[in-house]
Amino acid sequence: MNAATTAEEFRALFPALRSTVWLDTPGAPPGADPVVEALRDALSAWSGGDFSWQAWDDASAQARVLFARLVGAEPGTVSTMGSLAEAAATVAASIPPGRRVVVAAEEFRSNLFPWLDRHQVTAVPPRDGVTRVEDLVDALDEGTELLAVSEVTSREGRRLDLAALREATDRVGARLFVNLTQSLGVLRFDAAAVRPDYLAVHGYKWLLCPRGAAWLVTRADRLAGLRPLAPGWKSTSPPHGYFGGPMRLAADAGRADASPAWLSWIGARAALGLIGSLDPARVERHCLDLAGSLVEQAAALGFRRTSRGALSHIAVLHAADADRLAGRLLRHGIRATALGDRVRFGFHYFNDETDVLAVLRALRADG
Repeated sequence: MNAATTAEEFRALFPALRSTVWLDTPGAPPGADPVVEALRDALSAWSGGDFSWQAWDDASAQARVLFARLVGAEPGTVSTMGSLAEAAATVAASIPPGRRVVVAAEEFRSNLFPWLDRHQVTAVPPRDGVTRVEDLVDALDEGTELLAVSEVTSREGRRLDLAALREATDRVGARLFVNLTQSLGVLRFDAAAVRPDYLAVHGYKWLLCPRGAAWLVTRADRLAGLRPLAPGWKSTSPPHGYFGGPMRLAADAGRADASPAWLSWIGARAALGLIGSLDPARVERHCLDLAGSLVEQAAALGFRRTSRGALSHIAVLHAADADRLAGRLLRHGIRATALGDRVRFGFHYFNDETDVLAVLRALRADG
């Protein structure tokens, strides 16, 4: 597969799409054939006893290189972990306790609770139900240690201006922690414009990985202060030893590596190979166009978008009875998520205009 892969060819790699309109990737995507096949091969080898755990263990290191290429980072600045919460908690534990951290009040809990556990958190409430960049900026002052944000808000589908937030944190001398879990794999990331102090991603959504493969990128000038949350045999430089001490942390971001859950990383390696084969500009344009098409045509049926501002690939529509609407969609073979007073639809490169039309037919249907 190469960068000329079309959306049609990509779509054909997902067997679930033959029977389901999958718009629930903000929750989790269906399995892609190359990823599932890699896992099947590993399970077969495990069952037959003809596997090498050393080779399995190397999958996380190989995935680290693929991920670094995807975000424009050096592999030595990338730590391999098991979740977004682990990445955030690692950073939270690497800065002095009790510092002031600014977050959105409606932030996903994995990028909220780790800061609450160790620091004085200023939670910026939504205004008119929407998280606004200007409100996050207004909450910053010279006493702020760190701003933690998600590029795309999971509940609103709102795309925040990361470059503007970087400028704001620079003005007050604060660090910037960016969560790309709901955007990387579809939206392009401009590392030069954002220059995050820390960047975290859990790969089980838009990167199509099994759950349990996540990454933390630490800017080179912050590496010396990075401390492993759970030091172990992966915390030292390779070749890794197994027994005895002393504990000499690796000089690079590998010091914060978690001991890898092998099957998750075997799948992640295959998934990143697949994502890396696509044209990022084409993927972003395709997905934004589909989300825009749904928002525009649903508005004509009386379903309004929950927030204005920059459109992302996640379209969130207000619904007075979201659970009932999600149930109706499911009866029409459409997977989406009800979130209180709204229904969330996420568009990946494997989606197409027929999926939009299927949603519109369901929205018009009675009961």
